Amino acid sequence: MSDAPFRPLETHLDAANTLKLLRDSLVGADDGELFLERARSESIVLDDGRIKNASYDASEGFGLRAVRGETAGYAHSTEISEAALKRAAETARLAIGDGGGILADPPRATNTKLYNDSDPMTDATFGVKIETLREIDAYARGLDPRVVQVSASMAASLQEIEILRPEGGITRDVRPLTRLNISIIVEQNGRRESGSAGGGGRYGLATLLPRENWEAVAKEALRVAIVNLDAIAAPAGQMDVALGSGWPGILLHEAVGHGLEGDFNRKKASAFAGLMGQQVAAKGVTVLDDGTIPDRRGSITVDDEGTASAKTTLIEDGILVGYMQDRQNARLMGVDPTGNGRRQSHAHLPMPRMTNTYMLGGEASRDDIVADVKDGIWAVGFGGGQVDITNGKFVFACTEAYKVENGKIGAPVKGATLIGDGPTAMRQIRAVGNDMALDPGMGTCGKNGQWVPVGVGQPTLLIGGLTVGGSAT
Repeated sequence: MSDAPFRPLETHLDAANTLKLLRDSLVGADDGELFLERARSESIVLDDGRIKNASYDASEGFGLRAVRGETAGYAHSTEISEAALKRAAETARLAIGDGGGILADPPRATNTKLYNDSDPMTDATFGVKIETLREIDAYARGLDPRVVQVSASMAASLQEIEILRPEGGITRDVRPLTRLNISIIVEQNGRRESGSAGGGGRYGLATLLPRENWEAVAKEALRVAIVNLDAIAAPAGQMDVALGSGWPGILLHEAVGHGLEGDFNRKKASAFAGLMGQQVAAKGVTVLDDGTIPDRRGSITVDDEGTASAKTTLIEDGILVGYMQDRQNARLMGVDPTGNGRRQSHAHLPMPRMTNTYMLGGEASRDDIVADVKDGIWAVGFGGGQVDITNGKFVFACTEAYKVENGKIGAPVKGATLIGDGPTAMRQIRAVGNDMALDPGMGTCGKNGQWVPVGVGQPTLLIGGLTVGGSAT
């Protein structure tokens, strides 16, 4: 696959013929586009001192969409050719039927660039990447004699897209993405515990490879592992929970964010459906989705329909004021698209998806918030979780949490799960910290079988009356 810039309308297709074919396929449609993509990715995993996996993937293709009302016809191919495009146009057009639609206005153009468009995989040779992972392994093992296993991985990718609209406009975006992760297992008196840390963003590996960066990541992974060595069984019951800043915003993302995506609300499948303009969270709670933050993992210069990314207020001072929208749902709901039409690849339809979703900070200090917890836990790290979008009910596992009694942080606890529902939890927020932070760049969101990179964030929060699952008796 060539390293030259991706220009399929110059190298693979005749631009004039392609535009005519697209226009013919969208006669009578409400909307549609031709999405062309080239993607390359590299991943290296070192586990227990050995290279466990080293992979390089490359793909290209297109997807052609024709939209009429609530129906979208979609056809895609890994072959970018006029013959394949003609077959796709015939298939996608079946969704239009007798037509009758009025083609929606195209997205507005933007000159904004939120990240560098150079290939992040070329920042270092393969040998340098391998040697860096070996250095990480040796360094982590030398930090503490209790370290028994280390796993380190780095990944980088470059996605290049072109979007051709029937009006003739062409939108391009080049999206780098990198990530470094370190996991450490420690053992003490026959007990083993693990800790992980990492992060990345839309920049080259040169940002992640300096020693001072990965040393900090390794120390954080070790810190979490050692904390868990002393963890006691988590308590169970309904209690106050203080959530840490940054990555704990993943609970906000799952329990609230998905419920504020336009398609779920248009279909009345969200716990927040029909609540626009109403109080859905405690006063002082403001939640945004912001795809415009430079270099962040969840940021996009334009979405996968060509709409410029935006900073969208979803909840303002506790009032529901907005949803995240792609073009189809926005049109059907009579509002403007918000730059949240995202797809995993050319083989997938776009849909409303989050970018960087976070809660703004308040006025309380972290220490004051924790001091207000009489009998509960302070949760600062999260692993996996499950959410039911229809009612907002969630279950999240804590990877780092502490018992709090009379405002004092006590022993770390293991096996704690947070159980509740998003709407209720938002209304039970009693304090919002002044330490809002974004996560280090490690979020990946799944929806309808599609996965896209995202960001989360929040300040320290105090939520009253969450159910904590644990094994303490």
